[in-house]
Amino acid sequence: MLPLFATFIWTQTSALPIAPPTLPPTQIQSASPFTQNLPLAQTAPSQQTGDLQTQIIQQAVEFRALPGKLDKVPVFNSNSPEVLRRSGILLSTFPPMGKRQPSAHLNFAFNGRFDIFAHHVAKTDRPDDTPTLYQGILLYNPSRTRSITIKVLQSATFLGTPDAPFIELPPQVNNDFGRIFSGPGGRVVDHVLRGRRQTHWPPVIYLRPSQSQMLMNLPIPVPRTLTAKQPVRGPEAQKANALALATNTLPRNTASSSNTRSTLAHLQTDGPVYMASMAMLAPLNADGTEAIPTKRDWEQLLIDGELLSPRDLSPSPLTQSTEPFYYGRVAGVSRGSLWKAQLTDDATSQQLTIPKPGHMFAYGLNTLQRGTFGTGQVQSAPMLVRYPDTAYLAHGNYGIHYDLTLPLYNPTSEDQKVVIGMQTPLKHDRNAAGLNFWRSNTAPVFFRGTVRVRYKDDEGNPQLHYVHLVQKQGQESEPLVALTLKPEENRLVNVDYIYPPDATPPQVLTVKTDLSFDRRS
Repeated sequence: MLPLFATFIWTQTSALPIAPPTLPPTQIQSASPFTQNLPLAQTAPSQQTGDLQTQIIQQAVEFRALPGKLDKVPVFNSNSPEVLRRSGILLSTFPPMGKRQPSAHLNFAFNGRFDIFAHHVAKTDRPDDTPTLYQGILLYNPSRTRSITIKVLQSATFLGTPDAPFIELPPQVNNDFGRIFSGPGGRVVDHVLRGRRQTHWPPVIYLRPSQSQMLMNLPIPVPRTLTAKQPVRGPEAQKANALALATNTLPRNTASSSNTRSTLAHLQTDGPVYMASMAMLAPLNADGTEAIPTKRDWEQLLIDGELLSPRDLSPSPLTQSTEPFYYGRVAGVSRGSLWKAQLTDDATSQQLTIPKPGHMFAYGLNTLQRGTFGTGQVQSAPMLVRYPDTAYLAHGNYGIHYDLTLPLYNPTSEDQKVVIGMQTPLKHDRNAAGLNFWRSNTAPVFFRGTVRVRYKDDEGNPQLHYVHLVQKQGQESEPLVALTLKPEENRLVNVDYIYPPDATPPQVLTVKTDLSFDRRS
């Protein structure tokens, strides 16, 4: 996820703050397909990141604002607080009347198309004595006279352990069969990108007047030692209890333990519906074993409960110019599920003229405050309703689908090789500062996820591929697509992805024409 604040970047593997250094102009050569033969490529003297050297590279590039805009589909967006240690309300759009803490309820009814995005981490310092934490999502039909139908179009929810542990993967690997993933967020968005609905999600939900129903009631079990008590019972009992039997023979409560659950769903309702996302420690039976929370338990928590604490850091005002700048985390309803755009020369054009040989242009992806690459374009979804101590915008656009079409055109009288890539340069907000990369062995991973590409190859055959990317902060990428366009040829390329919660924005989409292409072949 996006770090809470912009001054330093934290990583799970290193406590070192990482900040891009100033880049003096020095000519370099690079073997990357995107930097080879580019003019004005620059490097800084090697920098120290931890105990390893880091080479800084700057590429000249024409930055363009990304055409299009977000649609108006509301998103139930539950990410704050990210870390859960006890029971409480995470996000409620129910009316405040009749509730113990009225300010915990945002009074927003969903009607028509809407999404659910949730990403939370269960954590405890005493894993062997702490009951399993459950996450529940409750739906409610407020009408007193009319039943409603809710269709679950696509949906998925995964745990970090054991469903999708973070594992080391190559920077780029084919993922046509959907078996490549690292982290629950990447696996969730891959599932939904392919139009799938997990089998344990109902395809249709019918709610009678004034009826409520649990859409989700699932544990976020943390790994325990062999001596742990209170095994989990319920639909995911086998999976959860397997964690306690892992090869862990440490004494009880030796270290803190955590696990993550990521959820994404696209839904359609034919009438107003309220929702609430809550966390609850499993109630205990008389014999000390854990019970599964019932719908009545969740309804009681909704009425009598309070916003879960401790809270995340409050966000800085968007206009603040001083440091540190806190983005905050999201808890509320954001507006926008899809960014669909055709990338052309201008608003009146139907084609995207490729760059001159040896040149490149780039579009910012998932850009945000202090990370627009000088374009001034903040793509973060606006919040329709939110809690006062949470993010002003849905920074990063997690769970949002980007669907980008590039109608490439070669205006020259010669064949031209064009490469398209998705890259993770160092974040900046300066005009004409180019793309800044570094070659660091210790930089944190900033993007883990699947990108889909569709195009016709040089033989005219339709191609559809899913590509799993792992990119560290400031890492140049391999090409997603490489094409040879004939003189005055037009060729469509489509690139789309759903932004995974295991990523850190922003990224860029780059289009480059190769200068060294051998046109005699």
